[in-house]
Amino acid sequence: MRKKDAAPLSCILLSMCIFLTCVFLWTGTGFAADVAITSVGQSPDGMMVKVLMRKLGIEPDYDAMMKSDALKDQKVLIAVVGGSSKGLGAAGIDKEEERKRAVTLIGDAKEKNIKVLVMHVGGEGRRGELSDLFARAVAPLGERVIVVKSGNADNLFGATKAQDADLIEVENIQAAVTPLEATLKEWGIVQ
Repeated sequence: MRKKDAAPLSCILLSMCIFLTCVFLWTGTGFAADVAITSVGQSPDGMMVKVLMRKLGIEPDYDAMMKSDALKDQKVLIAVVGGSSKGLGAAGIDKEEERKRAVTLIGDAKEKNIKVLVMHVGGEGRRGELSDLFARAVAPLGERVIVVKSGNADNLFGATKAQDADLIEVENIQAAVTPLEATLKEWGIVQ
């Protein structure tokens, strides 16, 4: 290579390095999505809600073990209730640690003016003593609750939700898409 060709090549290489550094920094800073989803009880139901969100064209932040420091610029936190002993074991926490994590996370979200939507999409099959513990802990903290009707036959979610919170019952998880979309639009999430 001739000496005069080296200068343009070094400029190109420098430009590429700067560009790649900017891309790395931009993707590495963890810009928050408008919506965050967490599991409350470590069931796979949170992932199912994430799939519903993708059907709406929204890519949420999802972390089954989300902690308060993950809350950045989100507008909505969706807490998906469903207890799983296996999930708790895999996460290495017990039910009381999970309850405290969820209550703290939701409390911190509310302090940051992040809207809180509580969902229970597992239906009757995801109810039981463990799920009920989590439902009683977080349903009163939600500004809206969307629940599959068979999972609320005893009105646990209706009885424990905040007095001014809306309770929306749906027939199945697929039917949750419509009220989920309406709630997100009402709360400023545009897809």
